[in-house]
Amino acid sequence: MILGLVLSSIAMFWAALATAHEVLPAIADMERRGDRLDFVVETPLEGFVAGIDLGEVADTDAAPEAEAESYDALRALDPEEMGARFRAFWPEMAEGIDILVDGARVAPELEAVEVPAPGDVSLPRPALLRFSAPLAAGAQTVQVGWDAAYGTLVLRQQGVEAPYDGYLEGGALSDPIRLSGGDQASNWQYFLRYIPVGFDHILPKGLDHILFVLGLFFLAARLKPLLWQVSAFTLAHTVTLALAALGYVSVPAAIVEPLIAASIAFVALENIFFPRLGLWRPIVVFGFGLLHGLGFASVLGEFGLPAGSFVPALIGFNIGVELGQLTVIAIAFLVVGLAWKRNWYRQVVAIPASAAIALIGAYWVVERTML
Repeated sequence: MILGLVLSSIAMFWAALATAHEVLPAIADMERRGDRLDFVVETPLEGFVAGIDLGEVADTDAAPEAEAESYDALRALDPEEMGARFRAFWPEMAEGIDILVDGARVAPELEAVEVPAPGDVSLPRPALLRFSAPLAAGAQTVQVGWDAAYGTLVLRQQGVEAPYDGYLEGGALSDPIRLSGGDQASNWQYFLRYIPVGFDHILPKGLDHILFVLGLFFLAARLKPLLWQVSAFTLAHTVTLALAALGYVSVPAAIVEPLIAASIAFVALENIFFPRLGLWRPIVVFGFGLLHGLGFASVLGEFGLPAGSFVPALIGFNIGVELGQLTVIAIAFLVVGLAWKRNWYRQVVAIPASAAIALIGAYWVVERTML
């Protein structure tokens, strides 16, 4: 039974190989200009046009619509043709964008679409979408949100003192935002807001980090050594996450991502060839944790941390990451932890699971090196 559970879990991980590139939130800058409220949104447009529910999938390639609409073909379109496809789709999208001025809904009006030239069709192609909405004389507040199918929205107010900065899950509507400014969240609010953001980047979106943590789990046969390894990993990625987010360290994703994949394969192979936890293991885990911290920082760099509340937001994000990792360990223990003391645990559970993780890590090394 335990072996069946392990193998079924491995199968799910293997099926998830396509989710190497997660769906990132759209970044929207909002600014009042006279009697108009302007929005500049940075996000790939192909998912909208293809009708993919971005609130339900961790990766666009995993969506059923990706095959039906030939999602890669949309990514390969030249800027003019992709722009035309999106303009044709705009009336439908506009229906799902909520802009409430003093409680009354106003319709967004498309201003411009800027699509970059196609590149690697396996990667998202962020475009700039510009639209605006009318403001009545004396307008005081605005609420913004969009349909859950459009995914997460990072909304940033510009051009005012103490601007609003929000992370809105798909389908959520912001609180009333004063057009004159003054709605910047407190440090405590930022701290709480970024905990679920960090958790979300482990479960369900952080498959590579999940596999690394499972690699640590399958060598351990006792809780104390496992906690030593997780502590070393936590300390390391906290350091590089902070340094990279502050701009002191910058390593291209083309280097970091293959190395993260290599770390997964290495830890899993070590589980197979070294049956006992060596003294060097926490040191190795610490070094790999530095790499994973750079990976987290690249995710944060996609939508940024609030400049005025950087530290509490970063701490909240990191706590969310740790809660996600501990949840992974707890689930793994519930599935196979009771077999830790069995004579057959290593041969029946740890080695097969580690072999599968090593294969996935090796696959990602090749895939990410070739991109």
